[in-house]
Amino acid sequence: MTYLLLLVGFALLIKGADYFVEGASTIAQTLRVSPMLIGLTIVAFGTSAPEASVSFIAALEGNSDVAIGNVVGSNIFNTTFILGATAIVFPLAVQSDTIRKEIPFALLGAISLLILISDVQLQFSEVNLITRTEGILLLLFFVIFLYYVFEMARNNRNTQEEVPTDTINVSWIKNLIFTIGGLAGIVFGGSLVVENSIDIALSLGMSETLVGLTIVAVGTSLPELVTSITAALKKQTEIALGNIVGSNIFNIFFILGASATIHPLAVDPKIFMDIWLMIFVTFLLLILSRTQHKISKIEGVILAIIYIIYVTFIILRN
Repeated sequence: MTYLLLLVGFALLIKGADYFVEGASTIAQTLRVSPMLIGLTIVAFGTSAPEASVSFIAALEGNSDVAIGNVVGSNIFNTTFILGATAIVFPLAVQSDTIRKEIPFALLGAISLLILISDVQLQFSEVNLITRTEGILLLLFFVIFLYYVFEMARNNRNTQEEVPTDTINVSWIKNLIFTIGGLAGIVFGGSLVVENSIDIALSLGMSETLVGLTIVAVGTSLPELVTSITAALKKQTEIALGNIVGSNIFNIFFILGASATIHPLAVDPKIFMDIWLMIFVTFLLLILSRTQHKISKIEGVILAIIYIIYVTFIILRN
């Protein structure tokens, strides 16, 4: 039964992502906004639902390590393996605005997190802690990002020609069903895959620590992985890239901000190395995106290899 549910989960993930990308890209056409904008918002926030639920529940239960580690681990996985795998499928074209604003904003989030957790080093406190005040500060940054996105949407509508509805043969109800239903399939399918993969892994003798660092960490990012690769296969590279960058911004500013507001988050000293890596790979993404304004297949391979090395390290570390 476990194996059957695992297969059902993968089926829901794959088909859900197909419908989700199809619906989201058509809505972008209808609203006369760029697919990148849809990727940064609807797709990114939607696929980050598993990370949000895990971190919020962890914060409510006072499990800071899970709340923070989930976000940091997901961002590293997003920027390295998912982006790498997506670029291998189809090279990702990078818009100039993405280089100038969105990726630097994600980098700002990573650096801000490092500063906020460095209480011992910067303020000579006894412990490193993300306080409620700092959580609210992160949420304010998220509000600024949303303002930027809405301004970009308004400008985008003003500059793009209106596409007749009958020309693109779109039905609002149909595409909303596709988008919402696809997202539901992604989230529910991802949950099935994670839960049943854990059961199978434990039955095969894998330790809970190893399962947590691999299957659970990757599992909450399965929606981003499947959605981005599906978007790349459909040549919707703006949605694929926007999904990753938007998810990383959402994870730090909204998920961690809200989690810390729910309950102050104590910081495990081990996480510093991971956050430094998150900063490095985000900066690397900024550099790679400036090479001919695209992320090539070779660069995708490099990013994926970085994640494999990282996973090997954390397995040995723990």
